[in-house]
Amino acid sequence: MLRSIDTLERALARLPGLGRRSAGRAALALLRDPERLLDPLALALADARENVCCCSRCGAFTVRGEDPCAFCTDATRDASVVCVVEEPADILTIEEAGVFRGRYHVLGGKLSPARRMGPERLRLAELKDRIAAEGFTETLLALSTDMEGDATAGYLGEILREWPAAAAPVKVTRLAFGLPADSGVAYSDPLTLRRAILHRCSVRRLLLASLRWKW
Repeated sequence: MLRSIDTLERALARLPGLGRRSAGRAALALLRDPERLLDPLALALADARENVCCCSRCGAFTVRGEDPCAFCTDATRDASVVCVVEEPADILTIEEAGVFRGRYHVLGGKLSPARRMGPERLRLAELKDRIAAEGFTETLLALSTDMEGDATAGYLGEILREWPAAAAPVKVTRLAFGLPADSGVAYSDPLTLRRAILHRCSVRRLLLASLRWKW
């Protein structure tokens, strides 16, 4: 009995954002009310394991039988720009913003010597093939702003300039740096402020962007 509880706690503790104590509380809550919590969770996990996979083209989450995924096959999306992200979950977050309508490409991580994640373990060859085959003219790097994300963005910026595109040189861009929404200068760290100042834009440009978002 105790071994089963410990196994459940250890499995939950592997999830991002859950430490051992939080995992322990979650495990006990599941076991206290198995019909309402544990059984539906087990069914949902089994269903996801059976039906959810990653798109063979871009790496986004999709369901078996829909590969390539909707992001790759939707003819209304802008086929000239590809947004490069680290993980499939990043695509869902960007889609919630509702302002990007191009294609996606999942790297499967970022450069990290500490975790032995080198260029050979990222989906770079697949990106190169897609640039040549699909003719992207812009590659938007939507990567983390930590040291590893910066290193990955710098590495991609260098090698993308060396890769031939189908029709024209590939423009490499990156998400803008700035202050978080509903925040202020007093709550920002020096690096965030430095990036916000270096990548500042005109008030007119911000106004036009906000009007497009509103309407």
